[in-house]
Amino acid sequence: MGKVVGIDLGTTNSVVSVMEGGKPVVIANSEGMRTTPSIVGFSKDEELVVGQLARRQAILNPQNTFYGIKRFMGRKYSELQAESKKVPYTIRRDEIGNIKVRCPRLKKEFAPEEISAMILRKLVEEAERYLGETITGAVITVPAYFNDSQRQATRDAGRIAGLDVKRIINEPTAAALAYGLDRRRPQTVMVFDLGGGTFDVSILDIGDGVFEVRSTSGDTQLGGNDFDRRIVNWLAEEFLEKEGKDCKDLRKERQSLQRLTEAAEKAKIELSGVAVTEINLPFIAADANGPKHIETRLNRAKFEELCGDLVSRLRRPLKRAISDAGISPMEIDEVILVGGSTRIPMVQDLVRSYIDLEPNQNVNPDEVVAIGAAVQAGILNNEIKDILLLDVTPLSLGLETIGGVTNKLIPRNTTIPVRRSDTFSTGENNQTVVEVHVVQGEREMASGNKSLGRFKLSGIPPAPRGIPQIQVSLDIDANGILQVTARDKTTGREQGITVQGASTLSDSEVNRMIKDAEQFADQDRERRERVEKRNGAKALTDQAQRRLKEVTLDFGSQFAGYYRRRIDVLCEEILDSLEKDDERVLDRAQADLQDTLYELNREVRLQYEDEDDDDFFGAIRKTFLGDDEQERLDEDYSYDPRQGDYRDNYGYPNYGGGNRNPGYQNNYGDSPRRGGGGYQDDYQDNYGNSRSRNLGNYQDDSYGDSRRGGREGYRDVTQDNYDNSRRSNGNGYQDDYQDNYGNSRRRNSDNYSGNNPNQSRKRENNRSQDGNYDDSIDRRYYSSRDRSRSIPYQNDWDEEDDEWF
Repeated sequence: MGKVVGIDLGTTNSVVSVMEGGKPVVIANSEGMRTTPSIVGFSKDEELVVGQLARRQAILNPQNTFYGIKRFMGRKYSELQAESKKVPYTIRRDEIGNIKVRCPRLKKEFAPEEISAMILRKLVEEAERYLGETITGAVITVPAYFNDSQRQATRDAGRIAGLDVKRIINEPTAAALAYGLDRRRPQTVMVFDLGGGTFDVSILDIGDGVFEVRSTSGDTQLGGNDFDRRIVNWLAEEFLEKEGKDCKDLRKERQSLQRLTEAAEKAKIELSGVAVTEINLPFIAADANGPKHIETRLNRAKFEELCGDLVSRLRRPLKRAISDAGISPMEIDEVILVGGSTRIPMVQDLVRSYIDLEPNQNVNPDEVVAIGAAVQAGILNNEIKDILLLDVTPLSLGLETIGGVTNKLIPRNTTIPVRRSDTFSTGENNQTVVEVHVVQGEREMASGNKSLGRFKLSGIPPAPRGIPQIQVSLDIDANGILQVTARDKTTGREQGITVQGASTLSDSEVNRMIKDAEQFADQDRERRERVEKRNGAKALTDQAQRRLKEVTLDFGSQFAGYYRRRIDVLCEEILDSLEKDDERVLDRAQADLQDTLYELNREVRLQYEDEDDDDFFGAIRKTFLGDDEQERLDEDYSYDPRQGDYRDNYGYPNYGGGNRNPGYQNNYGDSPRRGGGGYQDDYQDNYGNSRSRNLGNYQDDSYGDSRRGGREGYRDVTQDNYDNSRRSNGNGYQDDYQDNYGNSRRRNSDNYSGNNPNQSRKRENNRSQDGNYDDSIDRRYYSSRDRSRSIPYQNDWDEEDDEWF
């Protein structure tokens, strides 16, 4: 069984939370934000983007960017107010009166539930990334004043997103759970929830692990977006007054409306902390005279004047909630503000005017609802015990009777789960069939309420009107699912329905949307993998070029020349396949480039290993551990000089030395000797003069040739008999010198290069696994300790350049 998370599906922002170690934790999204904008968009490449990425494209792509969708869920097009339809994207009515959102980019229409499912899927993916496990279930919050159709639409959105919706919980109730989790003292708490699109207020009794909702009220068409819209209208009218009536109304152009909306939201937020804010919108419009700009100032007093009627709309649900709870404002112990719009100073002043208390600031108004949803998920999974939640139904439920009058069976604010029943009769003589029509709402007439479902009870014995007795029962469980049954007391015949299809979507539509969502998710995954592969291929070419530059700096351009040709060809092939969108060529070239990089790195690693073996500690290690190869060479005098030793300048083989301790002859056949770990050389110069060197003690010969050495650095600068300079530097024992004929040579201890250029060999890299020299290898290296001078070996001498090539 997977993890169950709590999700606050908001109008403006959404949040996901989970229980960890008995504590609720809010999960940050991939952008590092703890709240995710409830915005869905489709880019120019038809790629789905959700959250902050969708917000960024809203101005340039308003028709394909959708926000505020929560207001449209579970509603008919005829139920929308005129203000709700003023959005930059297109909404329309379908054949049965439901709301559809048009997406020109995909040439497709979406139901509000589908778009909400995309937001839910984004939140679940973030939670799975954080937890490292699959999410199968969720507790989703809804405004307390959502009717059954809107609640069912939220449940459908969860199903489309592939979630098992464990519970639909009211947002104020979730906030109270988060607030009162660690509080045991009995309290009466009022939760004032003003979000981006809805408003709720609930009164709860909290204490000893029991959360009992006493009353709830609200307005599902009142929220922070309405405050933004007042600023938008003010800006548009000010612009028309300044530019003249001949100028276009900015509210009728999609991009201008989107820019006005974002500027209004920013101004509203800033006015919560400062008294005056600047609004600057350059190039908002243009005409024959040139571009038009908006540069104005909005102060808090003007903002409160614009939104005065909206604050008045907040008062009625507040009064009704306190009245339905049967308490006075003085009996409320704590006020919890929920939702970002409660940061508006005039809203806080309204709460203080009714409840003579300072609002509690201990909870984050943006996250507290999601935290409460996670607590509810913990209760359902038995992670949290000793907590009892008693919620209420926000609206009255009843039946339509003769004359279209509503007979309420379950009044609003009734604690759920609950079961109520009543007895009805026929309205005409000899009536054998009765129709049961279930409605939800507070209006006295059934036509003014929300229809939840109809069904017929047949087989009633003919009788005069008023004689048959039909018992109708309404049963609401903890999930808010309504079941209705009708039974004829005379015959015992019974008929009923489960009102879970009160959503604007049918079961077939929901199933189709689930399949579409899965298909869309597969397409998104394939598109994402394709993009990641293309990005990875481009990154690989950059990595190869960087590595090539590093190797060139460390080992020289000649060493890297072979690999440079291969890498350049493969990089060009990859870039060409990316441009032509040839996946097959791209895969092959990418694999070849990876193999080439592996070979290059292996070659570099071998170079470093050779260097490590010749340093001071490597020599000591060879002294103490022994060298099997050295012993073999000492015993086998028929050893092929190509395997590691070399010939002198006259082509005679030299058998005097091993792998690390070479013995060799100079240009005149004199046999110098060089000893192992002591670095002591007893040798004769070119005229037979004796030389000895021991740990930096260098004696001058009879010709006054200078010698200089140090104990630690092993550095000697010498001149030979022809005044040619010698230099040996550091632990590498590297000689840069000129031979007896003035030709420049450099010697590396691993490469054993003699004075004859035709006899240079690199021993380690040219030996096969069985120890034999492989003449088929066409790549040799004359490697110096100074890697910048490493060059491919060829038995050719360039007299003009006087160098190896």
